[in-house]
Amino acid sequence: MIISDSELITRVAQNDDRAAFGELVQRHQSAVRRFLRHLTRNNVPLSDELAQDTFLQAYRGLAGYRGDGRFTTWLFGIAHNHFRNARRRLRENAGELSAETVDESAPSPTRTVALRQDLRAALQQLDPDEQTALHLFYQQGLTHPEIAAITGWPLGTVKTHLARGKDRLRQLLHAWNPQS
Repeated sequence: MIISDSELITRVAQNDDRAAFGELVQRHQSAVRRFLRHLTRNNVPLSDELAQDTFLQAYRGLAGYRGDGRFTTWLFGIAHNHFRNARRRLRENAGELSAETVDESAPSPTRTVALRQDLRAALQQLDPDEQTALHLFYQQGLTHPEIAAITGWPLGTVKTHLARGKDRLRQLLHAWNPQS
């Protein structure tokens, strides 16, 4: 029988059941790491460190989880805050997070590979908030209110970031769909 997240959370909050928290980590660590890798532009060491910080803070603050939304939404909110703090520290110390380099000279054997490369390059040109909104909506499958809860943006701002990001991608990828 599979135990629900809410039951595991109750076990952790009431009995400090570390095995139950371990199960929560096991269930959600891939999604949190994928989200952080997106935010850090595939800086794996930084995203893994931020994921660890996310779960540590989640463990310490689990009693404060109200259960209003999905547990993953709450975790993504913690992860997003850790990312913003890390980005701020890096700017203060050394500058922006470095972007993953894309080898533009590599031949693309298929149309799909070429489209992925163009999409990756187009996404890099978007505002970071637009990238985050698009990732949470399309890659993580979250709703507008869930994105607002994670990022701390008003609902209208989430919708604006999504609309602007989609419009900009449409412009940048026009060559792939000239009829639009």
